[in-house]
Amino acid sequence: MDNWHILETTFEPQALHHKETVFTIGNGYLGTRGAFEEGYPGAWPMTLIHGLFDDIPVAYTELVNAPNWIDFSIAIDGEYFRLDRGEILDYCRALDLRTGILTRTARWKSPAGHVIDVAFERFASLDDEHLLAVRCTLTSVNFTGPVEFRAGLSGTMDNMGWMHWEWVNQKAIGDRAVALEVRTKSTQIKLGAVARLDVIDTPDAEYVLEMCHANPTVVARVTIEPGQTFTADKLVTVFTTRDTQTPQLDAMDRLNFALMHGYELLRETHAAAWEAEWEHCNVTIEGDDEADLALRYSLFQLLAAAPRHDDRVSIAAKALSGFGYRGHVFWDTEIFLLPFFTHTRPEIARNLLHYRYHTLPGARRKAKANGYQGAMFAWESAATGDETTPRWGLPPDGDPVRIWCGDIEHHITADVVYAIHQYWRITGDDAFMRDYGAEIVLDTARFWTARVEWELENERYEITDVIGPDEYHEHVDNNAYTNYLARWNLQTAKAIWAWLQREYPEQAAALAGTLAITPQELARWDDVIEKLYLPYAAETGLIEQFEGYFDLKDPPLAEFEPRTKSLQAILGVEGVQEYQFIKQPDVLMLLYLLDDLYDTETARANWDYYTPRTDLTYGSSLGPAIQAALCAREGDPEEGYQHFRLAARTDLEDVRGNAHEGIHAATAGGLWQAAVFGFGGLRIGENGPEVDPRLPSNWTRLKFRVIYRGETHEFDIQS
Repeated sequence: MDNWHILETTFEPQALHHKETVFTIGNGYLGTRGAFEEGYPGAWPMTLIHGLFDDIPVAYTELVNAPNWIDFSIAIDGEYFRLDRGEILDYCRALDLRTGILTRTARWKSPAGHVIDVAFERFASLDDEHLLAVRCTLTSVNFTGPVEFRAGLSGTMDNMGWMHWEWVNQKAIGDRAVALEVRTKSTQIKLGAVARLDVIDTPDAEYVLEMCHANPTVVARVTIEPGQTFTADKLVTVFTTRDTQTPQLDAMDRLNFALMHGYELLRETHAAAWEAEWEHCNVTIEGDDEADLALRYSLFQLLAAAPRHDDRVSIAAKALSGFGYRGHVFWDTEIFLLPFFTHTRPEIARNLLHYRYHTLPGARRKAKANGYQGAMFAWESAATGDETTPRWGLPPDGDPVRIWCGDIEHHITADVVYAIHQYWRITGDDAFMRDYGAEIVLDTARFWTARVEWELENERYEITDVIGPDEYHEHVDNNAYTNYLARWNLQTAKAIWAWLQREYPEQAAALAGTLAITPQELARWDDVIEKLYLPYAAETGLIEQFEGYFDLKDPPLAEFEPRTKSLQAILGVEGVQEYQFIKQPDVLMLLYLLDDLYDTETARANWDYYTPRTDLTYGSSLGPAIQAALCAREGDPEEGYQHFRLAARTDLEDVRGNAHEGIHAATAGGLWQAAVFGFGGLRIGENGPEVDPRLPSNWTRLKFRVIYRGETHEFDIQS
């Protein structure tokens, strides 16, 4: 076990959808779930392409399930190889994290008694994001007779029953390739794909093209004998009109280019591209194989979803691995994922932040629609930055529930600014701040001055009727996280405005005109910074999560054990709000992000108070990794490790029972933060990155790299 492979040695049909998520591959352009090439009853074959959104009328917009490029079946004397038929004599599936290649081997006995060995290999090229490949190797054990390899492009994929595609055209290309073009019904995005099948071991294969509507297929026929092996390669190229005006033609050209290189070289260049990624991003943990593998797997999924050539898209809460949250972008990206990219792959971080700049018009539309000036970012964002949070949810065992996050979970606006400021501080990318970041920071400051309300009796500004990170409590006043981050947003805007005036006065003058930054507006910023209510009790060191929180019921969590669902599911949406139970760190998240504002005693007091009230296992998956980082940073790595381990098992072991919906991307990014910021103790000191490590007792080594101001710093911490 080298901690670079995710292995499955027994096929478990009851875990079908969970394992589809686990074995997701991707290349930053698209992600493909680990469904079987030949299919399986009830399977969710799925490929999601960044930015390829389409609308479900009235309800929401969502990433579209693209045509199924992995479609590849084998017929043995007319009987199709499938794991739900015949008998599985041997089985192994492996995801090689080092190379991004997914393999599966099986020895299969058909219902007629024919025994064959089958091996599948697939990859989405990291070297060429429009290139995809499947290799099938078949060896006969006891069978003599005809074999068919069938490689198709299925253009009838749906999103859990909803069909987004309409057929445009399809065509044959020579005697062993087919092309398909489809178009989304609402957004009118065209997708062109070309697939070619080659049996490479023999010149005697017979090829037939079957042009079924929206499912063109290449069929290759051979005759096999015991001990004989045939290898069939399927190459696929994909483009959309987000990439080019002629997606099908470009797909044809790219396929011809790929054929000049051949499968082996294409795989080699793909693996080399992954090797380069790991050179920057790998983290090694020695003494704890489970943690080492789980963290590396998490980083693999983040890198597989990271857009390298498109700054109009971001990484969704489920990355590119499932229908959960419909491909929408949350604060998860800025607060949980971006620190990893900022410190290891700043080029990708810049792309992700450009997405927020491109969607700034949507943020301004949302602010205006709600009666505010400035920019107010959407809680759930898709292609345009307009609010895409559904107004209603339909629980499987209850009545429709009103979803308020899109209306009143406003901290997302400051979270975006936090990520921009962190990127600038770590990279020193003044050009980005000058041309893009400053406009966001300044316009969000304008939003906060419009959002606050003057409370006459106490002569202070307040922010009422919000949801903080703890979504168990809705319509609260003066949520500490929101208020503190709003003030920080304003303070940061002041500092950047002064920097811009000093270093780039022409840009400052232009923004002053565009955003109406007047002396009166700047004076308003100062007034809000000075008078915004910030809950804090000096005598106890506690920060009240929101006004009235300390007055709520506080029975111990133990009263509700054992359980297999969240406290909100047990008590109801209204009922849980009567208690001090919280879904995820709220005050603790504030202490983690703005750690320079508080001393160790304050952090410890709030940790001791809020952690026992947090629904760790069945609340939010966002919490445990951050709690691990905070706990380690405050000097208790052993307790922090328990939270780290809970987070590490989220997807690989499906501890929350919802991994079938897709990767928990925020948890993946949080694990990196826990390891590097928490146990590694990474800080930016006067001379750059430095560490103050606090390793768990079972870790003997922690090794990682970060990039600061263009220079690579490697840390090798050994106990």
